[in-house]
Amino acid sequence: MTEGQPVGHCVRVCWIGVHVGRELGLDDAALWELYYTLLLKDLGCSSNAARICQLYLTDDLTFKRDFKSVGDRLPQVLGFVLSHAGLKAGLAQRFRTVINIVQNGGEIARELIETRCQRGAEIARQLRFPEGVALGIQALDEHWNGGGKPMGTAGADIPVYSRIALLAQVVDVFHTGAGEAAARREARERSGTWFDPWIVEAFERVAERRTFWETLGSDAVESAVFALEPAQRIELADEDYLDDIAAAFARVVDSKSPYTSGHSDRVAFFADMIAEEMGLDEAGRRRLRRAALLHDIGKLGVSNEILDKPGKLDDAEFAAVRHHALYSETILSRIGAFQDLARIGGAHHERLDGKGYPRGLMGDAIGRETRIISVADVFDALTADRPYRPAMPVSKAMGIMTADVGTAFDPDCLEALRRGLERLGTGQP
Repeated sequence: MTEGQPVGHCVRVCWIGVHVGRELGLDDAALWELYYTLLLKDLGCSSNAARICQLYLTDDLTFKRDFKSVGDRLPQVLGFVLSHAGLKAGLAQRFRTVINIVQNGGEIARELIETRCQRGAEIARQLRFPEGVALGIQALDEHWNGGGKPMGTAGADIPVYSRIALLAQVVDVFHTGAGEAAARREARERSGTWFDPWIVEAFERVAERRTFWETLGSDAVESAVFALEPAQRIELADEDYLDDIAAAFARVVDSKSPYTSGHSDRVAFFADMIAEEMGLDEAGRRRLRRAALLHDIGKLGVSNEILDKPGKLDDAEFAAVRHHALYSETILSRIGAFQDLARIGGAHHERLDGKGYPRGLMGDAIGRETRIISVADVFDALTADRPYRPAMPVSKAMGIMTADVGTAFDPDCLEALRRGLERLGTGQP
């Protein structure tokens, strides 16, 4: 979602990359690490979205999608910049943007890639994956000839998982966009520059198998990838691990915009405080904290050009923002351990009077946990900086929310927030 790629990109990359790894003769332990490097290669992708919008004055999702098909040739790079930078800006501003990119493009690209790759590696470690997976993600954009980013590492010094992942990524982009012949041609043309020739040769052997392409292009590829996982390692997802997973993906979400940095953690804090005041037991509060950490995961599918817009959103932009709640519900519903949180993620912008979104639920159709998170979410939004206004004092925020008690907000939840704030010593009467 955050890379702007067609649905299933990382799944298809995993299908491609694991087959290449098998062809290379990697053992089961290495294949297991490769499998998760491929699936998680874009863990840090949200962390440079705002910077892309700032530097290129463009939609980060379209930019990222199209950039994956750009090679090293100057005409191709320049054509990409001219066709993507500052298209909605005035002529003078667009000209300055393009000149800055042309003059400083190498350093800009290094900065963006370093941010993404380092953050991805950090999150992989937080998710308790081994160092091989973290390093595979960190070196994803290094090239065989040393011309990649951010370190300029070359040859066999690049982790083999990274070398396979880069090839698999490019193959999927070109196969999805232009078909098998284009994907195979791109792999051959970048052999020795972007790609390790040894890995390209292995891919070429894999590419001779018709079943490989048939599965890659079918709806069955996701189930095929699940079946492909090397089974020699099992992780027990205990309660502490589920907490770590929720916290890790909250970092992915909040990294997307400077205005949402720390938002999910704060919403979890305020929701837990409200729940404690309302007498929820520890198991219920733990579940609620996870829901709060993950409630905005759907914002990964919304462009920062919209999320960070300083002015009023137009109807199309507002519709895109509203859709994030359904994205959250869809994502969480696909994860067994978090399926019961999906309805909270999908309903945290509903209102008691039925004027919320996305479904216009009202009254008792909105569960208590969702009501708690809605209050915590709006309170944090009001008391934090936003692109269109500075943070409000607590007293002003509480006044605004009190005016909407019974229409937008549950009175018991807001009163619990008030009591909790008093205990924090905010001076709220």
